[in-house]
Amino acid sequence: MTFTAITHAHIVPIEGEPFDGALLVQDGRITDLGPDLEIPAYAEVLDAEGGWLLPGFIDAHVHLGVAEEGEGWAGEDINEMTDPVMAAARAIDAINPVEIGFDDAIIGGITAVNVNPGSGNPIGGLAVAIRTHGRVVDEMVLRSPSGLKAALGENPKRVYGERKQTPSTRLGVALTIRQAFAKAHAWSARSPGVSTPIGPTTSRPRCGSPRSSGSNWCWITARRPT
Repeated sequence: MTFTAITHAHIVPIEGEPFDGALLVQDGRITDLGPDLEIPAYAEVLDAEGGWLLPGFIDAHVHLGVAEEGEGWAGEDINEMTDPVMAAARAIDAINPVEIGFDDAIIGGITAVNVNPGSGNPIGGLAVAIRTHGRVVDEMVLRSPSGLKAALGENPKRVYGERKQTPSTRLGVALTIRQAFAKAHAWSARSPGVSTPIGPTTSRPRCGSPRSSGSNWCWITARRPT
């Protein structure tokens, strides 16, 4: 067992009013805190010298680990832009846990992030919520999937418009998303073991179906009213 006490800190707790005092950590977990906390003699003491001590920040929309700093094309795995609907693609499969951006996040006080696919597709894939500390992605996971990433407007219409493919307009982007969710609804409502015009039941999970997203959020990037 390891015990660490942080003393002489201005502490902002998750609940309650900020106070000047100390905090005790046992094996990496906060066990006690308060303005008049008694520090065990066996604890390692870190003097904050009046500095602020806050809960870790959470960034709800990042591409950390899938857009690696300084790696060029080899570390660029934000978008799978080979199909406008990539509901089954998962950000977790591309995360590099030793990407230097994780160290930058920790230095900035960010302890958890929601890693999203990019906005190059109307439906980009599944996001994942992870800790920023760790070296094995599966051990960093807080929730997988944490939601479905979708995008409106400029990015998808630019990507597919340059190829003269659908969707090349905001009309097409909305149509693509609407059709995907309509197919997902029909697929999830089918009788078990029965093939439908959408595809066999052994096909990959459909956008928004219980197998792919369940009660998760759908994150939608919108750079202007669309």
